[in-house]
Amino acid sequence: MSTHALPAGGLLARPFLRLALRLDALSCALNGAAYLALAGPLGELFGLSPALLRGAGAVLVAVSALVWLASRARPIPTAALRTIVALNVAWAAGSLLAAIAGWGSPSTAGTVWIVVQAVAVADLAALQLAGLRREPR
Repeated sequence: MSTHALPAGGLLARPFLRLALRLDALSCALNGAAYLALAGPLGELFGLSPALLRGAGAVLVAVSALVWLASRARPIPTAALRTIVALNVAWAAGSLLAAIAGWGSPSTAGTVWIVVQAVAVADLAALQLAGLRREPR
């Protein structure tokens, strides 16, 4: 895995990557905060354990901070970006697997939410990967 960094200036991908990373950080922070603050009501709505939601919320808040820091780096470290893309792909795939398998016995609303957020995370990973591919060779 390469550890070189994206160039600091003149690259079209740089603002695109920063936006994609910041959208990712914001969505992680908002979802994480909601899972932490509203674990009980969301657990009832989604048919999921409040403890599971709190755990996911804590992870998402921590990840949001790391992704935001990566978005602010000058230049953006390629290894960090690749790690973020890989984590997003893993989250999306794991979420879809959980929805299909019915892990945690989610309600219909919970299953729909799991799939919707998995698609959103996969879309963010695709945007980030597109920005990474714009990196000069």
